[in-house]
Amino acid sequence: HVQLVESGGGSVQAGGSLRLSCVVSGSAIGSSYMGWFRQAPGLERVAVGVIDSIEITTYADSVKGRFTISRDNARNTLYLQMNSLKVEDTATYYCAAGRGWASGRSQLLSPLEYVHWGQGTQVTVS
Repeated sequence: HVQLVESGGGSVQAGGSLRLSCVVSGSAIGSSYMGWFRQAPGLERVAVGVIDSIEITTYADSVKGRFTISRDNARNTLYLQMNSLKVEDTATYYCAAGRGWASGRSQLLSPLEYVHWGQGTQVTVS
């Protein structure tokens, strides 16, 4: 049974930083592609960024240059470093694990490509 647990969310002033963590249990993240998504009230869940199986990262235009995704396979953990936060970054953030090995596919930005999800962590920027 695969479980993803996010942490690190909270309230921060605009311009501040947060680092989200996502610990995976029940399966080694190994070379699986993984992603961070966010959902604001009344809006659909959208990709923040993904890291594919050869560790190429792709980001939404809205966060490029401010957010960084990384992974520590030894710790089975995915990270999202968020800098220069803006009010519009306020949302619930979810990490997700994909179906296995994949690289170079734009479809990896779609939530439909992910099979395991965390419960989410709230980020509020004021």
